[in-house]
Amino acid sequence: MSVTDDELIEQLRRNNEALNRGDFDTAIELAHPEIVFVRPGGLPELTGVEAVRAWMEPDAFESQRVEMLSFEVQGNQVLTRQTTTARGAGSGIEMQIDSLIVWTFDGQARVTRVEVFTIDEEDTARRTLQAD
Repeated sequence: MSVTDDELIEQLRRNNEALNRGDFDTAIELAHPEIVFVRPGGLPELTGVEAVRAWMEPDAFESQRVEMLSFEVQGNQVLTRQTTTARGAGSGIEMQIDSLIVWTFDGQARVTRVEVFTIDEEDTARRTLQAD
């Protein structure tokens, strides 16, 4: 890849900032047109920019904020640990979820695959990181 580890991390930070401010069009710019988003809990995968962009739109949550806590780069992948704080639409109930994400990049530093894992699945996330 033509970008450095630090540049990949900075791209993910900028992407996260856009997501947190509700700028979903900017947040999706990092994605490859055929991005695959592997959601946790056995939910079906989403494929393509349009599907992932639509998923970003808030529905069940009145507000949502993601804080990226750590980054671990291995080749064309980055493992991030983050905390998401969300407030339920209607209920106002606040929740906090810790998770791991494996981001896979192509040669043009576009995200081709995003895999979300619960903290309890850290071993699986690390195996995914090592598999590619």
